Amino acid sequence: MEWKNFDQLASYKKLAELAGSVEVKAVMAGENGAKRVADYQVPMSNGLTYSYAAKAVDEKVLEALCDLAKEASLTEKFAALYNGEMINTGEKRLVLHQLTRGQLGNDVIADGVNKREFYVKQQERIAAFAAKVHAGEIANEKGEKFTTVVQIGIGGSDLGPRAVYLALENWAKKNGFFKMEARFISNVDPDDAAAVLASIDVAHSLFILVSKSGTTLETLTNEAFVKDALKNAGLDASKHMIAVTSDASPLAGSADYLDAFFMDDYIGGRYSSTSSVGGAVLSLAFGPDIFARFLDGAAAEDKKALEEDPMKNPAMLDALIGVYERNFLGYTATAVLPYSQALSRFPAHLQQLDMESNGKTVNRFGEPVSYVTGPVIFGEPGTNGQHSFYQLLHQGANIVPLQFIGFKSSQRETDVDIQGSTSQQKLNANVAAQIVAFACGKDDENPNKYFAGNRPSSIIVGDQLTPEAMGAILAHFENKVMYQGFVWNLNSFDQEGVQLGKTLAKKVLSGNTDGALTAYSKLLGIF
Repeated sequence: MEWKNFDQLASYKKLAELAGSVEVKAVMAGENGAKRVADYQVPMSNGLTYSYAAKAVDEKVLEALCDLAKEASLTEKFAALYNGEMINTGEKRLVLHQLTRGQLGNDVIADGVNKREFYVKQQERIAAFAAKVHAGEIANEKGEKFTTVVQIGIGGSDLGPRAVYLALENWAKKNGFFKMEARFISNVDPDDAAAVLASIDVAHSLFILVSKSGTTLETLTNEAFVKDALKNAGLDASKHMIAVTSDASPLAGSADYLDAFFMDDYIGGRYSSTSSVGGAVLSLAFGPDIFARFLDGAAAEDKKALEEDPMKNPAMLDALIGVYERNFLGYTATAVLPYSQALSRFPAHLQQLDMESNGKTVNRFGEPVSYVTGPVIFGEPGTNGQHSFYQLLHQGANIVPLQFIGFKSSQRETDVDIQGSTSQQKLNANVAAQIVAFACGKDDENPNKYFAGNRPSSIIVGDQLTPEAMGAILAHFENKVMYQGFVWNLNSFDQEGVQLGKTLAKKVLSGNTDGALTAYSKLLGIF
């Protein structure tokens, strides 16, 4: 198994020769489009389907992408990752987020510990704690039950868990699994914490401080904000807070917290929703059984990602098509468009997952690469996005590939029939219409009403957004990003680009500035 730059592979030249050979408008038009939709799809786990009919690929392009998968040793590199090889070369660490939800390969021993057993133990500890909270055995100082849980964290400690909570909130309420309301404080802007604290009953709230190192500036600042609010309410903060951190951090074992649950350096923040980072808040909000079902969904999709044949591996195929669009069709961005209000924050999570992982210009050995890598990711739920930025997507100068997500049924299954169709039918009619409109366009003598088409898209379709489906969708995108990083020969598991701004901010706060940094500090009223 070799780690080579993408442009050193024979497949690179072959794909370059095929670039632009397929016109989406042509292959999706008329009855050919119906057959293509039936043929160009791959089953995922948990009743989901990945459809790529409206992509600019044909059998020749797909054959070349399959050759690329083999030449780039994608299956072998994934195996190296889940078997515990040191894949994060920048920080010299293992990459073990899949191990939080299942054993894909060999036992992984790190720091003298079986890591699967470590992650399972933390899940069991969280489950026991959550059960006691729900039963009132762990309660506030008056012996009253906690009714709200508030997660304090930033980046991956916020985006993924928040997206998953919102994704399952209505489902849990409908199906009788809703235990506690969850809120999130992330931004160091004091208005964020103040707004959350003003909207909850602090006396009946349990706070989760999430910081792997125990030193994250924004998170500790917000913790102090919360502790001050608890103190002003005459409450003992140590009776209202738990920590999610590493077992070596200053938060572990501190008397300031009711308990501490652990994560480790082998799971990056943006991959941490299936670890204790997501486990604590989701188990408290919905119960540990629902969190376990979410993990099962992710584990099932991880098993799909083991398939060597890309045509049977939805994450690998999605990744390869994305590489083809980025490197050979020249598309700079991807829009994530979930037609489900429950997934309102999922595009924000994918922004971090993708852009923090593959926003690199050096390979895994620190050497510059001569090709483009990760795209810009953005998105908004449909149909809201249709009335916002779809104008540019339909008629703008830049072609933006689209990733739709849709479900046959809503989570609440409460609907009304208006003008001969339900709200869910109207929602899904919009999904179908947009895919075809983007692909096929519309001829018109009036230039303002002419649509060129040839806008490529894919869609993940499921019956309903359940815990298992949410886990599978999350794992699909994690594995897609991983495979793209392998093709581009990147280290997708460090994030040095996050650090420089933090370092300069600390300089500003210490008063050790000069030049433009001083000028901007004065402009912003820091000193």
